[in-house]
Formats: sequence, structure tokens, C-alpha cells
Amino acid sequence: MSWTWILAGAIPGAIVLSLLAFHRAAIRRYVAVVARIFTEKPLFIVPRGQAPIDAEDVTLTARDGSILHGCYLKARKDRRGVILFGLEYGSNRWACVPYTEFLRDAGYDIFAIETRGQGDSTPRTDYEPLQWVTNIELDDYRSAIAYLKTRPDADRRGVGLFGLSKGGSAGLLLAAEDPYVRCFVTDGIFAIHTTMIPYMRQWVYIYTNKKAFVKFIPDWYYGLLGRRAVQSVEKERHCRYPDLEDALPRLGKRPLLMIHGRADNYIKPEMAKSLFDLVQGPKELWLVESAKHNQAIHQANGEYRRRVLDFFNKNLALPGEAAVPSLLPQPSSAPGLGKVPQLAAVS
Repeated sequence: MSWTWILAGAIPGAIVLSLLAFHRAAIRRYVAVVARIFTEKPLFIVPRGQAPIDAEDVTLTARDGSILHGCYLKARKDRRGVILFGLEYGSNRWACVPYTEFLRDAGYDIFAIETRGQGDSTPRTDYEPLQWVTNIELDDYRSAIAYLKTRPDADRRGVGLFGLSKGGSAGLLLAAEDPYVRCFVTDGIFAIHTTMIPYMRQWVYIYTNKKAFVKFIPDWYYGLLGRRAVQSVEKERHCRYPDLEDALPRLGKRPLLMIHGRADNYIKPEMAKSLFDLVQGPKELWLVESAKHNQAIHQANGEYRRRVLDFFNKNLALPGEAAVPSLLPQPSSAPGLGKVPQLAAVS
């Protein structure tokens, strides 16, 4: 029995007809509007850094043959750990430098990767990256972690993640499937549904003349419309958009420091809090006063660096290395190593 017949038995006919009319209008008009807004690029200046003289330039070959560019920045003292840096949307690999100089000084190696179509990495003719994470960026992060595992100086204990905005979201999606990523610092992360649904609630009044119904619409219905819109974008752009909301509970008991600007006008603090609540392990949410999107380091400055360094010193630079089991794949018990992307480091 369809849900329309169930409704018809419990709700007066006139209301049922009005609900059905509203649903048809929402599918016909509002889904297309949501899809259009979903593909709009944000209006902010994307930082582009410069290469330090001691940087190691790295190239990787992605699964589809695309060339990915990255950089490996070694610690300036005895190494305490390795950190995978997740770049924000549109920035080049050297944009990691101002965020990580203090970490290098404290003994951490840093690796950053430009995903397909970002920086100098090869673009795909059938795909244009947006601010949302797709299966394509996630696959490039898999290539990055495979590279870190196969370096001659690979840290057998695993690595930490320090990711900004889109790069932080992509890094957490990777971490949900790979325990080699041991702990996470994120700044300004976002996900599809926890971002879309509040905005859809806000926009719907513009696109309907049935305003009496709007206040009764549940979140699951907005989620349904949002999923329809995202599916149409996936088909058009030849990609898939994984759900960070589904991945966060799979991080398990690994620790997280989530940083977010309290004055973020794009990804509002309550959206960040919705994601934070899905994490099950040790966690801290730091809302930086007066900071807009990806501006917390500039607003908090010394406090920002202190908190990030303290987190990695506590959760990544573990004492007693000999007592920590290796998380690297063993040649005798690692099936499918032939599928690891071709890796090449150029110094």
C-alpha cells in the first residue's frame, strides 16, 4: 500500500490533495533550485602559497592516470610524527605552509596533496571540482595515504590529519575507512545534509505560495528533496557526493579537535555542532570568536597554534614508540597491493 493511500485514510481529502500538490511542486520547482544553488561557487579569496626552499615536490599518479602534485615538508628537528594536511577548496599545495611552520619547528613532517583539477594537478575533462567533496577527491586522498605508507621513512604508527574546510571533510571521509589516520584537527569542515537542510528551510518561503504548510515540513522531507537535487548534480557532473554524516560515527574512539569560526556566514556554528555531535570518540569543539570561514588562525593566532600543537603532541607524538603496533601493511598479509596507485617522488 502506498503512502498516499495511508494518508488518505487518516487525513481529510482536501488536505491530502493540498499535500500532494505541494509535493509535486516541490519536486518540479524546488529540487531544480536546490541543484542550481548547490553548484554555485563560494565568493571568497583562496590563498596560494609559495614553495619553501627545503620542500620536497611530490608527484603521484591517480587511478585514472591523472598526475597529482603534492609537497612533503620535513620536520626541522627530530621527527615526532607525520601529518596529512587537507587543503581548502581551490588553494595550491603551498598554502599549507603558513598553517604548518610551527608544526615543522616542533618536529612534525607535513604532506599536502592537490586533488584533480586543483593547483597543478591534472583536471578531468568530464569533471569540474566544486567546494563539495566527491568520490574523486576521496580517491585522491587514498592515493596520498598510500604514498605516505610506502615512503622509505613511513611512520609505522600512522599519521595525523590537519584539514581545512573541504580538505578536512575529505580527510575525515578517508579516516573513516583507514585507521592509519590516528587523530584529526579540522577547521571549518562541512557536510552536505547538515549544510543544505537549514538553508532549504530558509529558502523555501521564496519559492512557494503555500506558506501555511512550510512550518510543518519535517527535516526528513527536506533531506529527501536535497538528495534528489544532489543525485541530479551527480549525474550531470559524473561523480558521487559521499555523506560525511554517515562517516563520522565510523571514526570510532580516535580523538578530534574541531575548530570553527563563530562568525562563519557560510557554514554556521550550529551546522558544525551537528557534525560534532556525530563523533563518538574524545572530542573538542572550539568556536573562535569573531572568526569567519577559514579565518580562525588569523583571529586567534597564537592560541590557534598552541591548541593545534598541544593536540598533536598529546595524540600523535606518542612516547614509547616500540610499544605501538605498526599500522603499515605487511607484504605477506596485504592483499591487493598491486592496486595501490603508482607513486613517484621528485625532490
